[in-house]
Amino acid sequence: MNISLTPELEAAVKQKVDSGLYNSASEVIREALRMTLKQEQENDWLKREAAIGFAQLEAGEVTRVSSKDAFKSLVRGQNRKPVA
Repeated sequence: MNISLTPELEAAVKQKVDSGLYNSASEVIREALRMTLKQEQENDWLKREAAIGFAQLEAGEVTRVSSKDAFKSLVRGQNRKPVA
């Protein structure tokens, strides 16, 4: 497989290798691809969670909190109302 990089990206890869953090350009590219794939997975999760939250908001399923501490307790699962 051949990959073409812009001069700027090629310089960035070379800088990473020269820094000693990576042994080769291939290592830099593999790590960058792994990070990109992980970020895409996290973005997909966030999109799903946002859609769920928006649907709950539209349905009026909201909980009002009056303080930062109350919000933290809610997020941690404390003080939740039982679901019937």
